[in-house]
Amino acid sequence: MQLDIFNIANEDRGAQQFNLQNGTLIYYPHFYKAIDADLYFDLIRAEAIWKQETIKIYGQDVLYPRLTSWYGDNDSNYKFSGTKFAPNQWTETLLKIRDDINKAEPSSFNSVLLNLYRNGNDSVSWHTDAEPELGINPVIASVNFGAARKFMLRRINDHTQKMELILQHGSLLVMKGELQHHWQHQVPKSVRITHERINLTYRYINH
Repeated sequence: MQLDIFNIANEDRGAQQFNLQNGTLIYYPHFYKAIDADLYFDLIRAEAIWKQETIKIYGQDVLYPRLTSWYGDNDSNYKFSGTKFAPNQWTETLLKIRDDINKAEPSSFNSVLLNLYRNGNDSVSWHTDAEPELGINPVIASVNFGAARKFMLRRINDHTQKMELILQHGSLLVMKGELQHHWQHQVPKSVRITHERINLTYRYINH
């Protein structure tokens, strides 16, 4: 699959834009300097209220292969894979990161889903972020701290159309346009990964 890729001038962050059929990705591999990314990892790891939720598969409760936490405005309730999330109150750390994102990619984010991948055995399977409360053509901003992990996309109606990125420590990936309606994404397992990774996905929840 051919992709249109070009650099975007954004200080020294080296942003790249990927124009896919029915969707756009903007990737900042060095959104945060390593020293700042290290600090944010430690702060979020300590401050967040982590839980291991369950999902029903063929009538059985199965533990998510990662830990999660949900933060946002008081009315930003969210339902994912049958699990309802009521938001925790924003922390100063999460608000500061949101402000940083808005300087580069202005949006009206009112919530964020935190994922803690404890090692390469933790993962997230193929899915889209297209729940009704996210609205039409949602913008999702994904910030990554800790272990670099593979991020994979495939077109829903043609799995031969694929794309992969390695999401680095301190990086930002913004998904926009029609992407969530035409492309699935996942973070697969990897036996080589032994360190933790924290991923923050900022969104706007329609009330």
